[in-house]
Amino acid sequence: MTAVLEPALRSPGREEDQDAALRRAAARVLLSNWTGAATVPSRTLYPHQWSWDSAFIAIGLARLAPRRAQRELETLLGAQWRDGRVPHIVFNPSVPLDAYFPSPDFWRSSGAGAASGAPADIETSGIVQPPVHALAAWQVHLADPAESRRRGFLRRMYPRLAAWHRYLAASRDLGGGGLAAVVHPWEPGLDNSPVWDAALARVEPAPPESFRRADLDHSSAADRPTDLDYGRYVRLAADYRDHGYDDARTPHAFALEDPCFNALFIASEHALAEIAAAAGADPAPHRRKAAEATAALVERLWDPAAGIFLARDLTTGEAVGGHSVAGLVPLIVPGLPETVARSLVATAQGERFGLGRVHLVPSYDLTSPEYDGNRYWRGPSWFNTAWLVHRGLRQHGADPAADALREQALDDARRTGFAEYVEPHSGQGRGIRRFSWTAALALDLLHRTPQGEPAR
Repeated sequence: MTAVLEPALRSPGREEDQDAALRRAAARVLLSNWTGAATVPSRTLYPHQWSWDSAFIAIGLARLAPRRAQRELETLLGAQWRDGRVPHIVFNPSVPLDAYFPSPDFWRSSGAGAASGAPADIETSGIVQPPVHALAAWQVHLADPAESRRRGFLRRMYPRLAAWHRYLAASRDLGGGGLAAVVHPWEPGLDNSPVWDAALARVEPAPPESFRRADLDHSSAADRPTDLDYGRYVRLAADYRDHGYDDARTPHAFALEDPCFNALFIASEHALAEIAAAAGADPAPHRRKAAEATAALVERLWDPAAGIFLARDLTTGEAVGGHSVAGLVPLIVPGLPETVARSLVATAQGERFGLGRVHLVPSYDLTSPEYDGNRYWRGPSWFNTAWLVHRGLRQHGADPAADALREQALDDARRTGFAEYVEPHSGQGRGIRRFSWTAALALDLLHRTPQGEPAR
């Protein structure tokens, strides 16, 4: 399908025709990956529902079918645990166990997670992903407010989203400083980033014979995390499971405060204030929490000398060196001090990320010896983080840079057949093609003028 799709999108023609062709192709990706209740990231490598994928997908789906976008989020939050957590995977029971690892029989959520409130009738993972969901729900509502109000979408979403945020603010404030911690590299979404290397080195990997990777059946080993990475991922997940997914009881060998995760929490807390007001609740607590978390983010994770936000390792208490795209994502935070925002824009445009001179936004420092432009989150440019940085640039008045990034993202989505990610220097598509959030976020960018306003 990709081989046919890409030349068609590259054919010469008026700009409006190119955009219309891209819009139709993106719609086909989302329709083909729709299961009837949710959208899988990919029919091959990722055959279940993923948490932050569904949030980004809903933002794009709202441009096509607002009611289906609402359903996307409703399905995800229908698997929420009683303690408030939103699991990072909701498993489709019709998919064979060997199609993806770790599979439901590894996580055993309905049994091992029962005391923490896991659903008895839906199998999920036990870890979480970045909390972009309230931001997505608000964007979905804005796409068709009349339909949203008719279905009571925000009134039904608000208590679930509020519970999700309470879980993160209470159970996950492992450092006691007002920020949420991640307890597995899959939680911040940047799985094998070099930022995690030192913390992961302390983890004894699970024996290689104790698991079989299904991802290598669909993707090149050169593009994916290593077997050693996976052994450590499995060990951390198994330890969390064997402690009942209880954040207080688990002796977390990996616990860090990540700037991207917390920036998305803050942006979603602002969105949750808008949702609360629209649903007839008090928005003030959410605005207050957003302000407190912003202050904590700057105090605990901002490094003015590096010009970027850094993760903090809660085991050592130290900031983690290395320039990751996660450190640029706080540009999306409303109310971020302007001196910080200006420094972040300068860092993005500097030699470490090459904004405007390479494709999208590299996931890791181009000048670092750890950089690998092909291997997952060790360097490749991803469409979702580009969308977040674009939003942040626009928010802080860096319109020329935002305009260029928008055009680059649309061109790369068109040219690669909606690749999962691209090599920053060549722009070559890597990973899976026809990837759902790439198609969805292209739809959202298409729907906006270069100035960031919704298109007619």
